[in-house]
Amino acid sequence: MGTSLFGRIGDFLHKNRPWYKLPRLLAMPRLIEIRNDLRAHNLHDTEEPSLAIHAGAVDEKVRQGRTVDGSWNDLKCPHMGAAGARFGRNFPLSETVPDTARLLEPSPRVVSRELMTREAFQPATILNLLAASWIQFMVHDWFVHQRGKAEDAIEIPLSADDPWPVRPMKVVRTAPDPATVSGSTHPPAYVNDSSHWWDASQIYGCDEKTTSGLRTRQHGKIRVHPDGRLELDVEKGLEITGFGENGWVGLSMLHGLFALEHNYVCDALREKFPEADDEWLYTKARLTTGALMAKIHTVEWTPAIVPHPVIEIAMNANWRGVAGDLQDVFKFLDNNELLGGIVGSKADHHTAPYSLTEEFVSVYRMHTLIPDEFTFRSAADDKVIGTAELPDISGQRGRALLEKHSLTDLFYSFGRSHPGAMRLHNYPRHLQNLTRDDGEKLDLAAVDILRDRERGVPRYNRFRKLLRKEPVTSFEELTDNPAWREQIRKVYNNDIDQVDLMTGLYAEPLPDGFGFSETAFRIFVLMASRRLKSDRFFTDDYRPEIYTELGIKWIETNSMLTVLKRHFPGVARALEGVDNAFKPWKQVS
Repeated sequence: MGTSLFGRIGDFLHKNRPWYKLPRLLAMPRLIEIRNDLRAHNLHDTEEPSLAIHAGAVDEKVRQGRTVDGSWNDLKCPHMGAAGARFGRNFPLSETVPDTARLLEPSPRVVSRELMTREAFQPATILNLLAASWIQFMVHDWFVHQRGKAEDAIEIPLSADDPWPVRPMKVVRTAPDPATVSGSTHPPAYVNDSSHWWDASQIYGCDEKTTSGLRTRQHGKIRVHPDGRLELDVEKGLEITGFGENGWVGLSMLHGLFALEHNYVCDALREKFPEADDEWLYTKARLTTGALMAKIHTVEWTPAIVPHPVIEIAMNANWRGVAGDLQDVFKFLDNNELLGGIVGSKADHHTAPYSLTEEFVSVYRMHTLIPDEFTFRSAADDKVIGTAELPDISGQRGRALLEKHSLTDLFYSFGRSHPGAMRLHNYPRHLQNLTRDDGEKLDLAAVDILRDRERGVPRYNRFRKLLRKEPVTSFEELTDNPAWREQIRKVYNNDIDQVDLMTGLYAEPLPDGFGFSETAFRIFVLMASRRLKSDRFFTDDYRPEIYTELGIKWIETNSMLTVLKRHFPGVARALEGVDNAFKPWKQVS
């Protein structure tokens, strides 16, 4: 009630001011009002029929830890959020019909070439390059769409002056769940091959074969060399980890780092519980390491990329609540989400069964964060020890570079480098002309544009309206960059309502303290809290009886900074005085 009152006072006093321009006292409750409104109107289930309810006994093993495929997180609805469950939606299903009539209008390739091409690298100077690696690392935990058949590819016509080597350009479709293609009252829905939960599946796997192959079966540990390099599958040329596709050096570094952290937690647990067997140690170390990764994303990565003071308060409130350490004294605060934080509160799916959504996938299209050129430096003296372009550090070629340089020097180099800004004309050139290890060629920017249309994600203006934001009425309102304004107008034939979501998000003027658009942030503010609030391992079962007291303390007292310094002490000098591992590091001398 108090939050609603503050929100109404804020509305009355600052009718024409958005929440991020309000004084903090009014901005925070206004932001909570926005989130609560989104919870009420922007969660929609696509499962048909609804997922089965379990009424019988529950195996104690699934109570005590995460399952391989994400099942049994909700003990009454075991398949909710598991690998193989459908993506949900943030908009009514009637608004999510694939844009088949205008699938190629305007051409995704033209949008890519005219609006996305990086003419000069635009750095995001508030961040270091680890922030770019981190978000791809997280995305690989959250969602993996199924690919259709090559013979059923979408064909994109090319202009006469287009240098693309094969005509027409072909893009393999996203495979819809067959049950939604015929005999369904819903638009097509798509299956997530990954678990929807925030369960670190990118390092543990989502199927029994992958998970089993990663485990050493000794003291709960998983496979990783002591220097942080992952073991290599020689036949495939890929690193052995939970999710090995789309790999590059930045991902390999984080996969190795958190494999080391898992094993370190195993050692700490084994010292405390010397009689514990391999399965128990693995289960508890996975819970602890996965939750620490979720905490790092919530209270470190997000405030780094959106360094607005209200966002920092909000993200910390999501985890610990505004009462902070008081909740350790007054346990009743844990059930009050604002005061005690989401973590440790009661689980709640709000208005739809839990799933990640197609719109959530769309706003996490952050390829502009990746540079085309990289400089590697020594962590001992900052001297340049190598340079490379993106293809040199990607796929199978990236493994050779990983063998050449120490992980200490690589982490230092990423900490000293900037990612790209999330703006138009800043898409990596190498990703517009990407050749995968299997020989497939892609213009990833064109694919990004196409995917939204194919999957029924509304275009930019409709997207805003469905979030109850005013649509833009002109190209002048869409962007404050005069050159971009005219380019967008030309590509979209002077029709503001045809502007694609990604184009609008990259063109939209940014509020002070925002690394990406406020429109995209509306989905973040809803789904970031939902990933915690729906998950019993962050709510009802975030307690010592499930994690152990050591596990809870480990999560609450560690950060990305402590993890880095623990496993790669050679970077400690560069982190002196740095309060967030995703902000630029100090130059060593």
